[in-house]
Amino acid sequence: MTLIKSPFLGLRGHSLRVAQIALVVAPAFTLFGYNQSGVGPLATLQTWVSTFPEIDTINTTGAVKSVNSTRKGAVIASFQIGALIGSLTCLLLGDKLGRRKTIFLASILSIIGEVLQAASDSIVQFVIGRIMLGISVGEISVVVPVWLAECSSAAHRGRDVITAGIFMCLGYALCNWLDFAFRFIPNSTLEWRLLLALSLVLSLVIAGSIFSLPESPRWLARVNRSADATNALAALRDLPETDEKICTEIARIESSLEYSAHRNMSIIQMFSKDDDEKLLYRFCLCIGLQFVQQMCGGNLISVYASTIFSENLGMSSSLSSILAACALTWKFFSCFIAFSAIDRFGRRGLFMISGTGMSLCMASLAVSTSFPSDNYGASIASATFIFLFNLFYPIGFLGGNFLYCTEVAPVHLRVAMNSISTANHWLWNFVVVMVTPVAIEEIGFRYYIMYAIISALIPGAVFFYYPETMNRNLELLNSAFKDASSPWEIVSIARKLPQGEVSEQYAGSNGSKQEMQHKGHA
Repeated sequence: MTLIKSPFLGLRGHSLRVAQIALVVAPAFTLFGYNQSGVGPLATLQTWVSTFPEIDTINTTGAVKSVNSTRKGAVIASFQIGALIGSLTCLLLGDKLGRRKTIFLASILSIIGEVLQAASDSIVQFVIGRIMLGISVGEISVVVPVWLAECSSAAHRGRDVITAGIFMCLGYALCNWLDFAFRFIPNSTLEWRLLLALSLVLSLVIAGSIFSLPESPRWLARVNRSADATNALAALRDLPETDEKICTEIARIESSLEYSAHRNMSIIQMFSKDDDEKLLYRFCLCIGLQFVQQMCGGNLISVYASTIFSENLGMSSSLSSILAACALTWKFFSCFIAFSAIDRFGRRGLFMISGTGMSLCMASLAVSTSFPSDNYGASIASATFIFLFNLFYPIGFLGGNFLYCTEVAPVHLRVAMNSISTANHWLWNFVVVMVTPVAIEEIGFRYYIMYAIISALIPGAVFFYYPETMNRNLELLNSAFKDASSPWEIVSIARKLPQGEVSEQYAGSNGSKQEMQHKGHA
């Protein structure tokens, strides 16, 4: 049967998925990583501290340096405050405007923030620009993974969403290498203004391409645009709109939405005693995952790698920049382990491996940095453990956390749960970025012990509480939570769910159960 030409750039199926990743996910998460990492390396430039002497920790000592360290942390962390606000705005915007319009709004806010930052001559203007940019990235971090997960099939969802982490890490590495390259612009603020302005290109790509790509079929079904939902889903699956698989998937989505509407579900329902969908449990899974993603030390290494090399290990500014860029480039390549493994070995296994490795690396880093900075062997060991940490961290927690939260949340609360859990991610991100300059200055190697302990808790928590979501249909995964008589059964029930396309028999039995539940509440 000849398929109708797609309205989405003339693309269908695999080609359309590639376009979604290339035109939106790649620039959005490169923007995320680039701007989150962006100011940390700049803080060691003389042209930077001469423009913003209030946060100069290079040419100051004693009490003045201590005060400036606190200010420096606050200025860098203003981005995280903006991102926290941006994440929470998705509670109102994500379902009201739809996924594409929210992403477009985020791209416009990022353009405004980037212009304000790059043109700054005062710390106040810079902070305002950084907050605006943070709001944009906060919205991106919530809506882009949801949009991509809702558009992807069960078999490809893991790899599709994990690309967000790959490009986030590319942003980290790119920023650090450009920072090193622009250091050779002599005695000019262009060495940091150009660096901050370059991300404008990414924002323009997102704004210019998002409406050429399909809206989430699940959101379209939610707002009663069934014909548009069918059209989008058929293009994404590269099947005719009348194909049985398309009709079945649309029917399953609408059935799930109808059940939620019948129960009048809202975010407040999570705290109700009559919570047969285990909403509070699922919400806690998302909150916990986003908490450990920040408090395992990943953001510490990404933002302050150059500071650790220069201030903890006593290396020169130039060598610190090169090593930080190399560490983040290594981290970028390590992301491909998760990309190849996420849909083969599952989410749980990668989380547990990642947590174990990060804990050992942080404990070892605490030991190696306890030696004086002039101890050459200890400095080599510390650098090695930073590189090893950047091997283990992306395996589970550079994209996997965003993916998992989109999978366990029900369709009617997917944006709301992701909005709040991602705001929690940004809250702890802010804490790490804010306190790190002071902590490195005041308590040194003891700071890394906290991250080692938190990372060590990850494998046990995942094993007992986090159900496997790999290759599970989102609607049937929702049913697994409803079918469990208690939260303790969910891990075992999810393990028994059919993988890939759902069999007719299973879908039928599940549909009957849902119908009985409807009648019971009528």
